[in-house]
Amino acid sequence: MNDFAQSVAAALTLIGEADAELLGIVALSVRVSLTAGIVALLIGAPIGALLAITRFRGRQVVIVLTNALLGLPPVVVGLALYLLLSRSGPLGAAGLLFTPTAMVIAQTLLATPIVVALVHRPASLLWAEYGDLARIDGLSTLRSIGLLFALGRTSLLTAFLAAFGRAIAEVGAIIIVGGNIRGFTRTMTTAIALETSKGELPLALGLGLILLALSVAVSTVAFLLVGRVGEK
Repeated sequence: MNDFAQSVAAALTLIGEADAELLGIVALSVRVSLTAGIVALLIGAPIGALLAITRFRGRQVVIVLTNALLGLPPVVVGLALYLLLSRSGPLGAAGLLFTPTAMVIAQTLLATPIVVALVHRPASLLWAEYGDLARIDGLSTLRSIGLLFALGRTSLLTAFLAAFGRAIAEVGAIIIVGGNIRGFTRTMTTAIALETSKGELPLALGLGLILLALSVAVSTVAFLLVGRVGEK
């Protein structure tokens, strides 16, 4: 218990002193995850809205597949991306392996199904209410999607927060494609795993406390937004 208390005290000291290594890891984590969350939103939101307003053969299969991808194992995504980006892979010439860009791609692949699912449901409800009016006004598919986005702004924000939360908590995929390189691709989750295995608990605990605070903040905001939508 005494060792644990000392480790926590040392972790709090690192946070309070704004340790350069800790701040660099946190900054990279937030930057990569924010980028992945934004890209996932830009890809997933239109798909979710499109699934809500269109009817085509195989649509239900796409919806089921999208929901199935919510449980996609991160290490499988990381392995598949590693094979694509490795020197012998089809995208090896791009030189993206073990870079923050590869980490963004991995996180985006994991976060996009979340955005699609979270946008599709409220968009379907909105389309059931306003779809007839949109058809009467002769809105195109693109303008109809814009209408759903305007009416469902809160759901878009909720989807982004969920995508960001999923991305920033990821470790399996990004450690495979990022390599956990100190000062370049080391994020909070990968650093926590490494420092814990080395027995360096102060830095691991400090990063863990920051990650926990970010996760709780994101989850709280998303919960409040969902509750606000429910009240309406």
